[in-house]
Amino acid sequence: MTIPALLRQAARLHKDRPFLIFPDRTLGFAEVDERTDQLAGALADHGVRPGDRVAIMLDNVPGWPIGWLAALKAGAITVPVNARYRSADLAHVLRDSGAVVALTSPDYAPFIREVGVPVLEERAGKAPEVSIDPWDIATFSYTSGTTGFPKACMLPHDYWTRTAEIMAEHVGFREDDVVMVAQPFSYMDPQWMALMCLVAGVPLVVLPRFSASGFWPAARRHGATVTYVLGTMPTLLFKQPPHELDRDNRMRLVMCSGIPAKLHAALEERWDAPWRELYGSTESGSDLLVRPDDERTVGTGAMGCAPPGKEVKVLAEDGQPGEIVVRGTPMMRGYWNHPDATAHAFRDGWFHTGDLGFRDEHGYIHHAGRLKDMVRRGGENISCAEVETVLAQHPAVRAAALVPVPDDLWGELPKAFIQLNPGHDADRTTAAEVIAHARERLARFKIPAFVEFVTGFSYTPSQRIEKRHLLHPERDQRAGSIAIETPRETT
Repeated sequence: MTIPALLRQAARLHKDRPFLIFPDRTLGFAEVDERTDQLAGALADHGVRPGDRVAIMLDNVPGWPIGWLAALKAGAITVPVNARYRSADLAHVLRDSGAVVALTSPDYAPFIREVGVPVLEERAGKAPEVSIDPWDIATFSYTSGTTGFPKACMLPHDYWTRTAEIMAEHVGFREDDVVMVAQPFSYMDPQWMALMCLVAGVPLVVLPRFSASGFWPAARRHGATVTYVLGTMPTLLFKQPPHELDRDNRMRLVMCSGIPAKLHAALEERWDAPWRELYGSTESGSDLLVRPDDERTVGTGAMGCAPPGKEVKVLAEDGQPGEIVVRGTPMMRGYWNHPDATAHAFRDGWFHTGDLGFRDEHGYIHHAGRLKDMVRRGGENISCAEVETVLAQHPAVRAAALVPVPDDLWGELPKAFIQLNPGHDADRTTAAEVIAHARERLARFKIPAFVEFVTGFSYTPSQRIEKRHLLHPERDQRAGSIAIETPRETT
């Protein structure tokens, strides 16, 4: 099934039942179907044709899912854009994808026009009649992947509808369920959760942003029964002062990627709800799940077993952790414009995740590290190559390398090692100038939290910086660094 077909089916079955609930507006299933028809017509009138790329850069407002579903009805490929992107990361996504038009707000329109992409002005029209196949590409979803700049995962309609069906079956929805999401719609999670709600015929409450202090009050207010969190969200929630109403909620399942093992039991006890692990990637969708009724995994770090249609194994030898590899459906159709990276990711019939893991005696897979050249800051993947390129554009910088530094809250923070050109002082003033340069060009979650100046780097035969020489597990990576004052974000 295609996504437009799934929406039309849900509109017929559920009509005026609430589908998308925003702070200031609730949209029914049939209304979303009608409004997306109109916007699909406007896109077609603008000249958008099947296979064209349509960028979406909006906050968590009704226009995001409406624009996303409308572009798909027009046969276009959607390009979700993080609303925090600025000149460098925004230009990369828009130019690499070949976006022909963007759906955005007045706040973000100047950034998009600066890159040379037009912004759609008209908002009504007659839905075009286009033929869409389940294997047609629905979305270019950018991910840090294993190496280099963020690459677009080409995700077909079948990827999305299969993911929605797998997750709906996993949750086991009831008539009175209410799903709640706090992540930005430009991320994968609200997208598959919205489609999951189309399959189940239940509403999705969309919060404007994640707020540790406001999450559970919102859950109580909306009667939420199912949600998904990740990254720093569990820890930030647990750090909130205990409240007499903590257990006064309808939540029956909290899905989470990366549940802190030491907090797992305490999280369940505090909010009187089961927390269950979910592991996957943009490239491959949901790969490992812990059943809602499986209490044995609490506090173990186990990520569960593969859902129907998927095979997951660990390439381990001699009892050591090995790379986690996956095959089956759903799965991306490759990286846009990167055939070599696609071939490298899919070797011997398996998708290589770049994550390390091991299998326990119960058959559950556990996460045990990473092979990717990236930093995982909370729920964000940061491409080291992308940040290094921006840092190296500053006239004071001769070369730069970005590495992860362990952090109790964020999991990892980015640290930049910088070699300066002659005539520049290795001091806090220079560090501040280089970081200011980066802040103008990158989303703020990508900005290095620490800077350490070095006199030089060692290089591989292919002239890549040997980062293994920069990582010293026996010492605190903050030692000898200049700490950068960065805003404490909520996600």
